[in-house]
Amino acid sequence: MRSIARKRMMSEINVVPYIDVILVLLIIFMITAPLITQGVKVELPSAPADVLPPSDTEPVVVTVDELGKAYVDVGDKPEEALADQLLVTRVAAVLRYKPNTRILIRGDKSVPYGRVVEIMAMLQGSGVKNVGMITEPASSK
Repeated sequence: MRSIARKRMMSEINVVPYIDVILVLLIIFMITAPLITQGVKVELPSAPADVLPPSDTEPVVVTVDELGKAYVDVGDKPEEALADQLLVTRVAAVLRYKPNTRILIRGDKSVPYGRVVEIMAMLQGSGVKNVGMITEPASSK
């Protein structure tokens, strides 16, 4: 009789510790998810545009903030502003190894248009054939 009661107690699994662990992980993910924003925060202009078809290679995104500083999402510190020559060097290095990589520019809507054109011209001078622009979808009114 005693062995049957012992077997029943051994076969039951206490799930309370597992629920505690899951709740702790949920809280950790809820806190860290907003902190994992990618890139530099810019306010994109809105424009009607077609969505690009998917590609095998991930595009290189060059961001121009409201002060005209340029950032690139390639390298060990993507949130650090780059000098123009270093920006061109990084993009050219990517294109050497992956020639079909798309280059996209995320320009803040308050940055002077001339600054974005300067960066586009520098990139084209380094061998970029096509430069795309990232915008917000136009709101339907």
